[in-house]
Amino acid sequence: MSNTERTELKARRVAFDWSATPLHWLPGDPATTHTINVLHLLLPAGERWFVHVYKQVLPQIRDPELRKDVIGFIGQEAVHSQAHDDVLPHLAELGLDPAPYTAQVDWFFEKLLGDRTLPPGRPRQWWLMERVALIAAIEHYTAFLGDWVLNAEALDRRGADPVMLDLLRWHGAEEVEHRSVAFDLFLHVDGGYRRRVRTWALAFSALVFLWQRGARFFMENDPTLVDGRAGFRAFLRAGRQGVLPSAGAMLRSVPTYLSRDYHPSQECSTAQAVAYLNSSPGANGRPQPGGPHTAAASGGALR
Repeated sequence: MSNTERTELKARRVAFDWSATPLHWLPGDPATTHTINVLHLLLPAGERWFVHVYKQVLPQIRDPELRKDVIGFIGQEAVHSQAHDDVLPHLAELGLDPAPYTAQVDWFFEKLLGDRTLPPGRPRQWWLMERVALIAAIEHYTAFLGDWVLNAEALDRRGADPVMLDLLRWHGAEEVEHRSVAFDLFLHVDGGYRRRVRTWALAFSALVFLWQRGARFFMENDPTLVDGRAGFRAFLRAGRQGVLPSAGAMLRSVPTYLSRDYHPSQECSTAQAVAYLNSSPGANGRPQPGGPHTAAASGGALR
């Protein structure tokens, strides 16, 4: 299967058992644990917003194959939102209530980026196209993260909780699987290069702001830490160790997206993503309790 081969996008019936997953699911590393945990704060509201916007743009899609892909994308994103939302009660049971931060994230997507009372015609269409382009930029980074986590063998070596790893890799694999949909939709309904650059800048800035704010929130409210702080040095160190994406890799992704001949199909491996989806316990409705494990037991990331 090549990187560009089409796959039928479908929402999977996933199931994850959080009963044995510890608060610091990456043993001895609360900073990295909470940096990745920000996904559970951002994604439920963000992916509900994706679905809301795409339902509005569906009537403008003239290509039947693209329309089918967008409908599959909507289904997958809805399941992603619910799966990450289901982690939050478990965190609260462990003494870390995410509600104060998730309220801010809900405001960001529902109010700041939500529907506006605009006159019909060009103003309303302009705002819809801005949001379609924003989603394309965000999806560039979700595919980047998906590809990273599928290959982040350092997480296995460090004994990361297998259920959390399965959630992250299932989600990452589906991001790789549908990585071209958002960009193809943007090209189909607009495709303006200046809009692509402008919305990339907004998306990148917002993600950096929200992510560092979320990591700081988790570290400061972790009941097991006396003086929890999220620092840039810890982030850089984790990137060098392979348990987070490296700063260099993230910076190199910028000119990639801004290249005029960019297309998501040029990156990642569809075959790797599909192979993981076929083997994932959670993606196939076989929930397994988490807890300590070894890299040998998990088998590492697929190649």
